[in-house]
Amino acid sequence: MSMAGNLRKVTSLGRVGGLRKVARLTRRRPRVDLSHPARSPLGSSVVNCVTYRDGTREPGDGDVVDAVRRVRRSRDGFVWLGLHEPTDREFAGIAELFDLHPLAVEDAVEAHQRPKLERYGETLFAVFKTVCYVEHEKLTATSEVVNTGEIMVFVGEDFVITVRHGMHGSLGPLREDLEDRPDQLAKGPAAVLHAIADHVVDDYLSVTDSVQGDIDQVETDVFAPDGARTDPGRIYQLKRELLELKRAVMPLARPVEDLATRPIRVVPPEIQAYFRDVLDHLMRAKDQISAFDELLNSILQAHLAQVTVAQNEDMRKITAWAAVIAVPTMVCGMYGMNFDHMPELRWRFGYPLVIGVIAVACLSLHRGFRRNGWL
Repeated sequence: MSMAGNLRKVTSLGRVGGLRKVARLTRRRPRVDLSHPARSPLGSSVVNCVTYRDGTREPGDGDVVDAVRRVRRSRDGFVWLGLHEPTDREFAGIAELFDLHPLAVEDAVEAHQRPKLERYGETLFAVFKTVCYVEHEKLTATSEVVNTGEIMVFVGEDFVITVRHGMHGSLGPLREDLEDRPDQLAKGPAAVLHAIADHVVDDYLSVTDSVQGDIDQVETDVFAPDGARTDPGRIYQLKRELLELKRAVMPLARPVEDLATRPIRVVPPEIQAYFRDVLDHLMRAKDQISAFDELLNSILQAHLAQVTVAQNEDMRKITAWAAVIAVPTMVCGMYGMNFDHMPELRWRFGYPLVIGVIAVACLSLHRGFRRNGWL
């Protein structure tokens, strides 16, 4: 029976005896390794189920019930169960098997949670926001810059359950990296929790470096000679995407600090030292995001000031040309009045004289405005 079928059996059983029956059925099939796909090709939310003992991956068929039974019988090693966007029904049997708190189960299934760290009895529940940078040829007012997802982690004495939401942030490469370091993996489920936290925070730093490139480009465009013509929507879009990144990074500081400093039963002291390094990287990402936010505010204010200056310059030019045009308008308006007795009205050189006066007056005004920078 496949892992998908096994999970359906688990969700429909309420007694341990029924779970053991499923375990006997599933041992007949070869193991299917589903470490990398975003979702199991078998149609199940189970991505992988692996047992580790002394930092080494145990051979097995990927059956959840059998893996848990073997680990708890020997009281050695732990099970790492990976899930991708499970439904309530798919997660119900797993929650019963691992004795997970209903509130944590609800958060894991519904997603859209704030980064946090909670303890339910002997189980630790952590929520991480994952981020990835969306590549784009040119930043526009509608460009997506940051894409977010979530990873929920249940950590117990002999198990780690990871629940991933979103199409990025695969833990397959992370699992392989840990398996190449058996000494670290031998430290237990807390080592997996640290690896996930470190992986998530490293992604934060990578995304902030990429976002900095977009901010630098916008800054260059704004302070270019024609910066007033820059689309302000690009700046607002960057601020909006930066807000998504901020929502992922800022709330995580307190949970990571608790993991690094507060005594937690499932996190041994030797692992807490690693969390202090994660906290240091997280604070760096947090500082970068705060600096980006302030910089974008400054860029936006500078752009608005440039637009105001450009508008003032346009108004000065319009006013200067209006003053130049006012001279012939005034003279022509005077001589357009239908009076019989007006100065020089019958003189042969009256018309050339008026045209000359108008030309001299207009040229004098134009020269004065040019000298003062109005034209």
